[in-house]
Amino acid sequence: MCERTRRDLGKLDDQRINEGVVSAAIKGDREALSLLWDDSRRWVAAIVLAYKPREADLEDLLQQIAMQLCRKISTLDDPRAFRGWLRTMAINLARAEGRKTTRRKRSMLRLVGMRGGAGSPDERVDELAQASEESRRIYHAARSLPAGYREPVLLRCLQSMSYEQISDAMGLPVTTIETRIARGRRMLREMLAQQKKHEESQHRAVLQGSATGGAP
Repeated sequence: MCERTRRDLGKLDDQRINEGVVSAAIKGDREALSLLWDDSRRWVAAIVLAYKPREADLEDLLQQIAMQLCRKISTLDDPRAFRGWLRTMAINLARAEGRKTTRRKRSMLRLVGMRGGAGSPDERVDELAQASEESRRIYHAARSLPAGYREPVLLRCLQSMSYEQISDAMGLPVTTIETRIARGRRMLREMLAQQKKHEESQHRAVLQGSATGGAP
């Protein structure tokens, strides 16, 4: 980094990103880019927190934004537009994560035959909120499937990949993928049914214990 850019960097404040540092980063100065991100990271984090879903990890999203900043900084035409440009990038990534989270929840419900997405928009929001815990249970159960079933089921469910795409990724015939996903779903339903039965049994035992303990 040239000495002038270093001097410019010393003038950075919370109100305005110095155009000299931005210009250097646009031209490929890696040190300027690193320092620019260090200076912007805190306010970017605040933006992300305002838009991201609760389930999303802040650090993961910040890493994604930093990588996108590295890839796209050279496309910025006006250094003065940097802050608004980076803010838009952060908001878009946070919102995209929210959409992925919503799709993931719906996919988890569909995976075991539950309906998701019916009704009015408000009803769907309420339904998804109530289903959050159920979707987490399904996800954790899916991760405990045998490897041969776990991977195709999660690729289908979480990544919304087609049978053909999963076939290419795993190097297996499409018919094999279809069979494994069907069997994996059946295994998952059975696993969840057993978990529910166990939880209900424990709940009854607790209630019975409370009733016995409260008797004179």
